[in-house]
Amino acid sequence: MTDIFEEQLCDIINEYESNTQLENFLELSDLQVRCFTAIERIAGRHSVYFERVKEIEKFGGALKYKVPGQIGVAKALLADIKNGYLKSLEETIHSNLFADYLEMAAHLADKGYKDPAAVLAGSTLETHLRNLCGKHKITVVSKGGKPKKVDTLNADIEKAGVYNKSYQKSVTAWLDIRNKAAHGKYDEYSGEQVKILIDSVREFINRHPA
Repeated sequence: MTDIFEEQLCDIINEYESNTQLENFLELSDLQVRCFTAIERIAGRHSVYFERVKEIEKFGGALKYKVPGQIGVAKALLADIKNGYLKSLEETIHSNLFADYLEMAAHLADKGYKDPAAVLAGSTLETHLRNLCGKHKITVVSKGGKPKKVDTLNADIEKAGVYNKSYQKSVTAWLDIRNKAAHGKYDEYSGEQVKILIDSVREFINRHPA
């Protein structure tokens, strides 16, 4: 996944550096939008990288004076990705812990115990969603003080721009399998679906660390 991130940033940086005489407003504007979008997609809307490109935008003045600084932020993000600095210590601990849980779930699924495997993978996903809320300052309790349902958290996370609608729908589908397992509806999903669930949750956690 990090290879994809690196490729996106490299394309933007190389385009800028290969044509340092960019003066056309439309060309500069397009490059700036791509830079903003890539940084938000990779690091998140609440990251220091995205906050920095927004600060540069507020300085005012012509695009040709803003874009170099924003490209500089893209370079810093690229360097941090290459050096493995993008994950915090807390995120690394969570990632390792959840990897162990998912490994156990995969072992259960391989042995034919699809139902406890589905519950374990689904519970890991729910815990990760709550961690994502904490990371992005999304409240996990309702106005009445009760914990929000996981489907509500999923919707809130999408609204905050942490991930897109496609991921939200996928999370809903994964949680549905967990709910069926937790309520004894064992005939409504297969062992193969549980294995896909485990792999999907693993990829999701790596893609959206918390």
